[in-house]
Amino acid sequence: MDSRYTGEILKHLEKQSELLMDSYRSMSHELHKLQVEEEMLMRKFYEIMSSHGLNKKLLQNHDRSNDPDYAENGDCTAIIAISDAQQ
Repeated sequence: MDSRYTGEILKHLEKQSELLMDSYRSMSHELHKLQVEEEMLMRKFYEIMSSHGLNKKLLQNHDRSNDPDYAENGDCTAIIAISDAQQ
């Protein structure tokens, strides 16, 4: 590398670094705004579901689907007792 251009290269790299930091700050700010917006939308969605009573229905269905005695659960197994005579 020619030493005559070292100063120009350094200025160029500093400018590039500054532009990258500005881009990083801008993207971080935009990400934060989107996260806040997502949280607000999720809260609003929860309020709407609560007002229509859908939360209770969904929670009941979720609880029943985790219950091994629930008939619609495909993972349920039946235990059948048989006597020695039937074996």
